[in-house]
Amino acid sequence: MAVKSKTKAEKLHMSKVAELGCIACRKLGYLDTPAELHHIRDSVGLGQRSSHLEVIPLCPNHHRLMPDAIHQSKINFISRFGSERELLEEVLDEINYRY
Repeated sequence: MAVKSKTKAEKLHMSKVAELGCIACRKLGYLDTPAELHHIRDSVGLGQRSSHLEVIPLCPNHHRLMPDAIHQSKINFISRFGSERELLEEVLDEINYRY
């Protein structure tokens, strides 16, 4: 299956999300932590990815490196920071507030 190219609107949205910095670090009081984007996976099947509009900003540690990173232990990540859908709502609220 070919990977679908991002639209101009998706690229702009993803850029705004990344500019927020890691949402998990923000909850811990650390602002402006560089972020990579995590596609939320609460409503898609195994091996599938959500829309490019359903992304949250996470630093490498909270995304994939630390023991409680979302890709290491999703249960621990959610218990500490909230569900992917909850974090997405926070991100969208922040983007709408800023822009």
